[in-house]
Formats: sequence, structure tokens, C-alpha cells
Amino acid sequence: MKKLSVVTAILIVTLCFFKTEEVIIPNDSIRFRVIANSNSIKDQLIKKEIVNTLNNNLTTITSNNTIEEVRDNIKKELPIIEENLNTTIKQLKYNKNIDIDYGQNYFPEKYYKGVLYPAGNYESLVIKIGDGIGKNFWCVLFPPLCNIDEDITEYEYTTLIKEIIKKYKE
Repeated sequence: MKKLSVVTAILIVTLCFFKTEEVIIPNDSIRFRVIANSNSIKDQLIKKEIVNTLNNNLTTITSNNTIEEVRDNIKKELPIIEENLNTTIKQLKYNKNIDIDYGQNYFPEKYYKGVLYPAGNYESLVIKIGDGIGKNFWCVLFPPLCNIDEDITEYEYTTLIKEIIKKYKE
């Protein structure tokens, strides 16, 4: 009974001081998004090819430790990114335009794996394929939170409250 009282007290105090939703993307970040032309199987596969094409560019972009260095890398890589994407589109015989935009871009609200990512305009590199109305790939370039390997999809987000309750259950 004493353990339950302690856990309840900690929970109440914590909820009074902290938000119930955890946002793990820092305010000082740079996001990345690739938006497919549509949700057709072909357009979604093209989106994946585009993301794979950008893998080396993203490695170069995120290889530095400060946000200023990452910003500089993005600006330097933009012509190379555009060239790589145009080459990929030609090889795939895909007849859609690709728009590349680095700056303040709108991101809709996203709830992913128990974490709320609020809608808003964020510093970001956005690549829109064709009409750009399909599902998108997104991640964070700075701090580097991108995981290009889409086979790894299981992440566990935790909170202080969860860890305390888990400890007292043992």
C-alpha cells in the first residue's frame, strides 16, 4: 500500500509540473521531409527511391556538430541533391517534377509512437514530388535523428513517470 501511495504522489506532482505529451524534437532543429506525388503504390515506391538516393547527401549534411555547420552543408549540397534527384527520376522514367525547398516550411501535426509533434512552420529541407499530396517520409537532420533504414521501425519512447512506475512494480 505504501508503494502505491508513493507512486500516486509522484504521479500527481509530476503531472502538475509537466505536459502529458512528450515532444522530443528540440526547438533548435532542422527537419527533413519527402512528400510523394500521391498514395499510389508506384508513387510511394518512387518516394522510397528518392529517400534512398539522398542517403549519401544526408550523411554529408549531418556530419557536423553545430546547427550552423548543418545549415551550411545543406546550402552546399542543394545543387548536388538536385542533380542526384534528377538523375534518379530519369533512370526511373518517372515524369513528375521535384521541388526542393530549404527554409521555413509547414509541417502538419503528427502523432507518432505516442509522441505529439505539433503543426507549424519549421526550418526544414522539403522535397515535394509532383503534386505532393501523398504520404511522406520525415525525420530530423539536426540534431541528427534520421534513420534512413526503414526496416528499423520500432522505437520505444519513455517518460520519467513510466520509469518510476516500472521501478516500483519490480
